[in-house]
Amino acid sequence: MNDLKYAMQNAFIYTALVAAILLAPLFFYFIYMKNIYSIKNELVLKEKSLMIIKSMEEFNQDDPYFEYPRFQTFQSGLYDIRFKPIFSLIHYDIKNFKEGYHIDDSDAYLIISLPKDRYFGASYLIVKNSVSYADLYKNVATILFSIALLVFGLSMFFLNNFAKPFKLVNQKLDNFIKDSIHEINTPLAIINVNIDLYNRKNPTNKYMQRMKAAVKVLSHIYEDMDYLVKYNRIDHEPVEIDFTKFMQDRIDYFSDVASMKEIAIESDIENNISVFMNYKELQRVVDNNISNAIKYSYENNIIKISLHVRDDVCSMSFQDYGVGIEQVEKIFERYYRENTNKGGFGIGLNIVKSIIDKEGIILTIESALKQGSTFTYIFPKRIITLH
Repeated sequence: MNDLKYAMQNAFIYTALVAAILLAPLFFYFIYMKNIYSIKNELVLKEKSLMIIKSMEEFNQDDPYFEYPRFQTFQSGLYDIRFKPIFSLIHYDIKNFKEGYHIDDSDAYLIISLPKDRYFGASYLIVKNSVSYADLYKNVATILFSIALLVFGLSMFFLNNFAKPFKLVNQKLDNFIKDSIHEINTPLAIINVNIDLYNRKNPTNKYMQRMKAAVKVLSHIYEDMDYLVKYNRIDHEPVEIDFTKFMQDRIDYFSDVASMKEIAIESDIENNISVFMNYKELQRVVDNNISNAIKYSYENNIIKISLHVRDDVCSMSFQDYGVGIEQVEKIFERYYRENTNKGGFGIGLNIVKSIIDKEGIILTIESALKQGSTFTYIFPKRIITLH
């Protein structure tokens, strides 16, 4: 995960937490403001009712008719003692006829008692309007968004600034590892070439065989480190690989390493199988599995490696009879090692997991302590070809 992605992810998490914490006070703020809106609306309705009453007070009985006040956003009406309309502009089914202010969803109305037989025989004046909390919702949403935006911006700023010293340390460490890997590769190659030349001119020597095996172990560690350092820097283009030959070559390569522990590798490799993958990535998957099988097997034992296609399903498996795995769910974590006495850096299976996830390869693991483990890889049909 790169630094920017890490900062953004944590900034989002922190912003979400702050927003969740703010929801409670914002909810109470919304309820409070809603009550304020309601009180203001009640005052407005009372104001309109007073205007209507004043208009009726000023009515001259000698006038031929009374022009009832009308409002654009308000409706009103006069009702008798049984709440039957004497005159009404309200097109609404009033549910509560109790005197006072009432709210029914988005409708609000005020019922006022009138003096008996004073205003055209009416006993009640009802004034109604519609209430909307759209502005309140908008204000609350604006406040929440503004706070979230501010928190996110501050989080990104502080995370990036706090992380700068660590970035510099990681960059220096990364450069050191790259330089170290480059320096290691040259002497390894020289040792390997000289051992091969010695073996060609001289009889088989068990000490040279052990040196050869040790060089291969170091080369395997070097390849893992090299892949890890270059993972995000280069594109691993896939090519068609003779899977059958590839598997046999890798088994032959590790035969010297296995012989150090007197382990025999039994292989069951089906012919005429090709796979469409990046060569280096396939090598990391296969080499790490063979290396681990040897590393965690008991001495004087066997390792079984198979590659076959059954019912159009291509599977590759590595079985050892060794110490087994105690915590299967942790073995893919980078730098995790169940047994620190076995060496290594705990990066091999982490690399394997990243590759198989990218390619859509399914992995199943069967393991029992002190009995051994079996890693089985199921390849998607799109990258397998049968000849």
